[in-house]
Amino acid sequence: MLKHVVFFKFKGGIGEAEIEDLEKGLAALSSAIPEILSYEFGRDVVRSERSYDLALVSSFKDLESMQLYQKHPEHQVVLKKVNELCESVLAVDYISK
Repeated sequence: MLKHVVFFKFKGGIGEAEIEDLEKGLAALSSAIPEILSYEFGRDVVRSERSYDLALVSSFKDLESMQLYQKHPEHQVVLKKVNELCESVLAVDYISK
């Protein structure tokens, strides 16, 4: 199983409504994209200097399944929002044992 972990750092001045809109888009992906096996996300609660604002953890059967997810039109819509709202995005993809 492939785990896909993403951290999002919002640009300064991004409002609550914009973040909620992104979260709605993220929430819709698990039912729209059949390759997603598990999918969860949430906002940081610690808010330390090194914290990112939002994290996403998803699971896929394999790398090919994740690549289909990444190319999916619904994911592309959400990715556009991410690019508009975030100053930094980090990702790690690994095989879980």
